[in-house]
Amino acid sequence: MLEKVKYLMGQGRDVVRFDVGEPDLDTPVHIKDAAKKAMDEGYTHYVQSRGIPELRQAISEHVKEVLGLSVDPEREVIVTPGAKFALLASIMALAEEGDEVIILTPEWPTYKACVFMAGAKPVEVPTRPPYRLDEEALKQAINDRTKAIMINTPNNPTGGIMPEEDLKAIADLAVDHDLAVISDEIYKALLYDGRRHVSIATLPSMRERTVIVDGFSKTYAMTGWRLGWAIAPRQVVDVMVKIQQSSTTHPTAFVQVAGIAALKGSQSFVDDMVKEYDRRRRAMVKALSDIEGVNCPLPEGAFYVFPDFSELGLTSQELSERLLMEAYVSSIPGSVFGPGGEGKLRLAYTVSIDRILEGVKRIKAFVDRLRR
Repeated sequence: MLEKVKYLMGQGRDVVRFDVGEPDLDTPVHIKDAAKKAMDEGYTHYVQSRGIPELRQAISEHVKEVLGLSVDPEREVIVTPGAKFALLASIMALAEEGDEVIILTPEWPTYKACVFMAGAKPVEVPTRPPYRLDEEALKQAINDRTKAIMINTPNNPTGGIMPEEDLKAIADLAVDHDLAVISDEIYKALLYDGRRHVSIATLPSMRERTVIVDGFSKTYAMTGWRLGWAIAPRQVVDVMVKIQQSSTTHPTAFVQVAGIAALKGSQSFVDDMVKEYDRRRRAMVKALSDIEGVNCPLPEGAFYVFPDFSELGLTSQELSERLLMEAYVSSIPGSVFGPGGEGKLRLAYTVSIDRILEGVKRIKAFVDRLRR
């Protein structure tokens, strides 16, 4: 799909980009300045594979402040080149060939790919919209080969936030069956309507069996910097460090210094960004809800909507391709996010409100033509 988008744009077509899952805002100046200064000061060589101590300390302080979780920066924190690598390394540390990893869906396609790369088998368990646990389905998916459960809240693609009572149910099952939980919390700063983030790691008996994956990309508009982290029990972190030593070595040294500036500097950028996304969220949902036959729930977090177009009678892949080629609106078909995604599209509100309204106007015109 991305190749088609680039082709159309290369032909001079005005494509409204709802497919891009990254902030359209620039990285704050003080973060960029910190990286430049670090380069000038010699942060251009090898550093510790776990990440520089100052950044691990900053991460531990951030986790304490935001999640209320005390972690050892020396043994329970690893800094990685992006959250993706933290996901891959954590799965490789916890599972091996023949093991199974449960993924609650809808899910970011990278999860399944990481499980396959680790030699394990992904087992997809659907949730109820927007991201509510089906406890019975999860129970039925657990067997002797299950090693871990993967969750993502706030969720990509639905924007749903898993309620604390659902997290408690997952925690109880994890404890009963001696399972690890990999919790992707990359969107934890992007919450609306006064909601607060709860990490499953803070629940009783879960600190010692949870891997928290997080990073800088979404919160600080740093997608291109490739900087993430994981919080995990020390025995898991030790294995992840060995994996990192033998592959990527460590994240870029001066980028890690920029990460310190992000965590310890002013957070006003984040506050302003969330307010802007909230305005876009409401504008997009209102416009989509005015289209006959389209059901668009208001997302609780992240920066995606996941509207249901199933009344149109097209698969999500067909709909996404036709919207691109006929209306010049790019999207991600819901089917790529696993069970529960068919008939839906993921649309990112990471463009201006003017572009949102223009894109939805084109979607409405397309739907109206289709329904005639």
